Amino acid sequence: MVNADTLSPDGIQARLEELQKELIKKANNKQDYDAIADEIFRLRDQKEQSELDSHRREEVMNRIKELQDFIAGQETDITKFDEALVKKLIEKISVFADHFTVEFKSGITIDIEA
Repeated sequence: MVNADTLSPDGIQARLEELQKELIKKANNKQDYDAIADEIFRLRDQKEQSELDSHRREEVMNRIKELQDFIAGQETDITKFDEALVKKLIEKISVFADHFTVEFKSGITIDIEA
């Protein structure tokens, strides 16, 4: 059995195709194929999760790129509060007794001591 945890999405697909062929061969020979079917289902789940993770990473990278482009287009000297800038960059600010935390839309957080 191949360790699917170390396979790339393409490797998972190749392994799935290999197992499906083996499953058909065993089914035609009236052999037990439960273990193969279980591995196929597990690999399909893993492939789906891998694709979701890849999509999430891509979304985060796109958000970071958008923010970088937005920042690059801003004036370098900010002399007053800019509500549009805050809405574009900041997801939330949490205030505590001794510090506050700024969470940017890119996912980065910064703690600022009071």
